[in-house]
Amino acid sequence: MSPTVVRDGPFRLFFFSREEPRIHVHVAHPDGEAKFWLTPQVTLANHTGLSARQLREAQTVVESHLQEIAHAWQYHFGG
Repeated sequence: MSPTVVRDGPFRLFFFSREEPRIHVHVAHPDGEAKFWLTPQVTLANHTGLSARQLREAQTVVESHLQEIAHAWQYHFGG
C-alpha cells in the first residue's frame, strides 16, 4: 500500500507502508521518482530518471508540504 499524501503539479508524494521506520517520503513524477529523508533536514536519499532541475523542484515541493507530510506519517504509522 502506498498512500498519497500530496499532489502538487506533476509531483505525487507518498509512503510505502512498513518500508522502514525513518521518516521519509517518495516523490513520483512522470519522468521518474525520488526519495527524501525529512530529518534532521530534507535530504535527497536516492532518485531515478529525474533531472537536476526536477530534483530541485521535488525538494521544494517536499519542503513546502513538510508539516502535512509529518502529520500524515504520524497518522499512517501511528508514531
